[in-house]
Amino acid sequence: MADEQATQTLIERIEAVVERYPSKKSAIIPALHLAQEQYGWLPPEAFEDVAEALETTPAFCQSVASFYDMFHLQPMGKHLIEVCTNVACALNGAGEVLEEFASQLGCAPGGTTEDGTFTLRTVECLGGCGTAPSVAVNHRFKEFFETSQVRPLITELKATAEGWAKEEGQV
Repeated sequence: MADEQATQTLIERIEAVVERYPSKKSAIIPALHLAQEQYGWLPPEAFEDVAEALETTPAFCQSVASFYDMFHLQPMGKHLIEVCTNVACALNGAGEVLEEFASQLGCAPGGTTEDGTFTLRTVECLGGCGTAPSVAVNHRFKEFFETSQVRPLITELKATAEGWAKEEGQV
């Protein structure tokens, strides 16, 4: 990380979390969340910072992060839109919702808009099978989501400075 103060702050935040775990390595998931919160994604220097705090290797940190869909190994847009495509959501219109998001945003699933405002992704399950289709916007869930809600949601996110930003410090 280029900024030594930011690196030190991240390491201190990770060390505070480590105290709740039986070993440093067992705090890998919350440590990666903290790094992702700071960087907006997990670039190589994030793995170096986490490895330093947990007394492990950057390769170990990256191997854990690459296993979980919740960690972003590429830069993400300011707003993350995730559409569940699992069976319950698919049977209740998730495909149409996804197509509408892609059309309105002008980017395919897995992509980020040219201005860097939105990233559109599919996810396998958001845990809302009984309220399908489910969509997550910046990690906040919308249930029974319909195509008619896509345009107003995008308009709202564009109009607000932070949109539905993740609350600071949430791990």
